[in-house]
Amino acid sequence: MGGRIGRLRSTWTIVNGQPIHARVSAEPVPAEAPAVVLVHGMSVSSRYLVPTAERLAPFYRVFAPDLPGFGLSVKPRRTLDVPELADALAAWMNAAGLGRAALLGNSFGCQIIANFAARYPERVERAVLQGPTVPADERTVPRQLLRWLQNSPLEPPSLSLVVARDYLDCGPRRLVETFRYALRDRIEAKLPCIHAPVLVVRGSRDVMCPQDWAEMVIRLVPDGRLRVIPGGSHTLVYAAPLELVRVVRPFLDEARGPRGEPQPLGGGRAHESAIHPQLHREL
Repeated sequence: MGGRIGRLRSTWTIVNGQPIHARVSAEPVPAEAPAVVLVHGMSVSSRYLVPTAERLAPFYRVFAPDLPGFGLSVKPRRTLDVPELADALAAWMNAAGLGRAALLGNSFGCQIIANFAARYPERVERAVLQGPTVPADERTVPRQLLRWLQNSPLEPPSLSLVVARDYLDCGPRRLVETFRYALRDRIEAKLPCIHAPVLVVRGSRDVMCPQDWAEMVIRLVPDGRLRVIPGGSHTLVYAAPLELVRVVRPFLDEARGPRGEPQPLGGGRAHESAIHPQLHREL
């Protein structure tokens, strides 16, 4: 399961008059196939999500946007904080015609998903939090820099090249400011707002998301479960996509009916969620 590789293509969607780039599946899947939105980590782009996106693309409608300020998307004058990035994700989903979707995030992307769920709860079909950050007792610059240094040797060397390119695109000011916003964000206050089923996935060697923190995360969400991938590092979406997708696909497919059809979405007002007016001006 999960071994097939699908094709992706780049798209640009105009959101509040500005272009947002996304990598989306180019595979012919049924129109009723679930939508899965991948949310990138801190100060990077959807580029490092490609290995996982390619393995999901044969089975789902896959979308991996570059949020404003990152990758190939528009660079707002002001760095967006975590709630504003959640609003930006909602605005992009509106423009892309996505009312409700399963969300899969890595690292800081899990913080964005938690904020998204707090602000737009009816738009979350399911949530996969891969290596969620930041542990509540480790929100200091020295501690996080130490964790980053400890984790780096565990990642594939090629990831450093991908991340370095994204950091250059992002720029030092936005990188530092986003890091500060990540440390200020209290993800534990948002996690109880994720009323959809949640799957937390961590690698057994992930020092950015320790086991005790992952267990706390699943205790904080109403419907959570935890899977650990042996030998995995923090960035499973890049370093171990096959193993990750093998874990994720059964969870995503639980949303389908007995004949493989998606279950009813319910009576939410998905397309009517308001976008923060200040974000509209900044974009």
